[in-house]
Amino acid sequence: MRQGRANLRVDHCLPSATTKTCQVPQRKPAKCHNENLPSATSPRFYDILFCMKKGKYRPRIADFTLKDILSCTGAVLVEGPKWCGKTTTAARQAASVLYMDETGKKDANIALAKLNPVKLLSGEHPRLIDEWQLAPSIWDDVRFNVDRASEYGQYILTGSSVPPKTDEMHHTGTGRIARFRMRPMSLWESEESSGSVSLSLLFSGEAPTTADANVLGLEGIAFAACRGGWPEAVGQSGRFALRHAFDYVDAVAASDISRFDGVARDAECARAIMRSYARLQGTQASIGVITTDLSAHEGRTFGENTIYSYLNALRGIFVVDDVSAWHPSLRRKTTVRASDTRYFADPSIAVASLGFGPNSLQDDLPTFGIVFETLAIRDLRAYADALDGTVHHYLDRNGLECDAVIRLRDGRYGLVEIKLGGDVLIDKGCETLNKLSSCLDTSRMHAPSFRMVLTAVGEYAYQRKEDGVIVCPISALRP
Repeated sequence: MRQGRANLRVDHCLPSATTKTCQVPQRKPAKCHNENLPSATSPRFYDILFCMKKGKYRPRIADFTLKDILSCTGAVLVEGPKWCGKTTTAARQAASVLYMDETGKKDANIALAKLNPVKLLSGEHPRLIDEWQLAPSIWDDVRFNVDRASEYGQYILTGSSVPPKTDEMHHTGTGRIARFRMRPMSLWESEESSGSVSLSLLFSGEAPTTADANVLGLEGIAFAACRGGWPEAVGQSGRFALRHAFDYVDAVAASDISRFDGVARDAECARAIMRSYARLQGTQASIGVITTDLSAHEGRTFGENTIYSYLNALRGIFVVDDVSAWHPSLRRKTTVRASDTRYFADPSIAVASLGFGPNSLQDDLPTFGIVFETLAIRDLRAYADALDGTVHHYLDRNGLECDAVIRLRDGRYGLVEIKLGGDVLIDKGCETLNKLSSCLDTSRMHAPSFRMVLTAVGEYAYQRKEDGVIVCPISALRP
C-alpha cells in the first residue's frame, strides 16, 4: 500500500469562514523545546516517525499532536492513566519543568500555589507543571497568564486524575486551555504493527489491494494484551513485561482509587468491582447488572451507590474508559441504545484484574475475544485521536451491533467489526457491516468511508471483491 501521513488537525483552534474579526493582540508562537519535531501536518510526519523507530527510539503519536496544539493555544492539559507516558511526552516539548510532587517539595509547592503562584509559574515556555491537580488553584493562574500574554504554547499541565473538587477553580479554561487525552501505546507505537494500512488513507478512499502485516499470531496478540501498552513494559520480555499490569492494578486498588477524592475505599472491594468490569467489558452493563454479576461471581453484595462511587473514582483516574453510543440517520425507525459500552483504558488492566496470563487467555477463547476487543478499541482510539476523530459503538433494539464507528469532525466515518479471525467470524463481521450500511439513510449523512473487519491474526490485509469490505489484521494498522 502506498505510504501516507495521518491528516492531523486542530480545527477547533481555527476561526471559521463566518467568524467576525475582532481586535486582539497577535499571539506569538512559543519556541518548542524539541525543534527536531516536524509539524503534525508536515509531509515528513511519518518519515520522521519511521526513522525514530529505526533508531530504537519509540516516539508517540502524541508527540506530534501535542506540538500542533501548543502552536495554536496558550496552554494544554494532558490527561490520561498513570504510567502511559504523559510526563515523558510533555517534558520533550517543555523548556522548563515543575514537578509538584517532587520529594521534599510537595507540601511547599502546594502551599506556594496559594501564597505565590507567580513563582511556581515562572520559567521558560513551554513550562510543564506535572501533577497540577495537587493544587487546583493553579488552573486559574495559568488561565490568567494565558490571557495576559500574547503568546501560544505557554504551559503544559499533566496529571493522572481530575480534581474531584473544583471549588478552587473559578474558570472553565474554555478558549485558553485545550484538553488532550493520552492513552497507552498502540501496537504501531510499540513497533508490533507494520503500519502498512493507514487509517487516514482509508478515509481518503484509498483501500489496500493487499498489504503485509506483522505476523504476531494468537500467542503474540495474547502477550501484547497481557503486557499492555505501558511504555516501561514495552520492549521487555517474559514475566518482567507482564508484571507491570499486575503492579498497576495493585496500585489502583491499594491507594489510587482512594487518593482520587480522599474517600477511603476498600482494596478488596475495588478488586472485585474491577474483576466484574473485566467480565462485562464490551457490553452496556448497567449498575444493576454489575451488582448482579458481583453477587453471582464474587459472592458479595454491593449497594448501587457504592458501585457508582468506585466506578466514578476509576473513571476519574482514567482506569475505565467507556465508549459512547453512535446515533446515525436510519432509513427505518428503530430504537438505538444510548448506553455507553464498558471498557478499560488498556486490555492489560482487565487481564491482570482477572489474574490471567497469555497461556490462560488462549485457553479461554471467549474471554480472549473480549480482551482483544478492548485492545482494538484502545488502538483505534489512539489512531482516531490523531485524525481529530472519535470512536463510538452502535447497538439497536433488534440486536444489530457494530463494535466501533470511527467518526471524524467533517462527518466522515468508518464502520469496524472486531474479530479474532478465521473465515467464519470474518464472514459474520462482513454480514453485520453490510446490514448496517443498508440501514443508513445516506440522503441525510455520508455513506461510510470504509467498512472493515479488524482481526487479531492474519498475514496481510485485503479488500474483498464481493462486497468491498476490508479485512485487516490489527498488526497492519496505523493512523
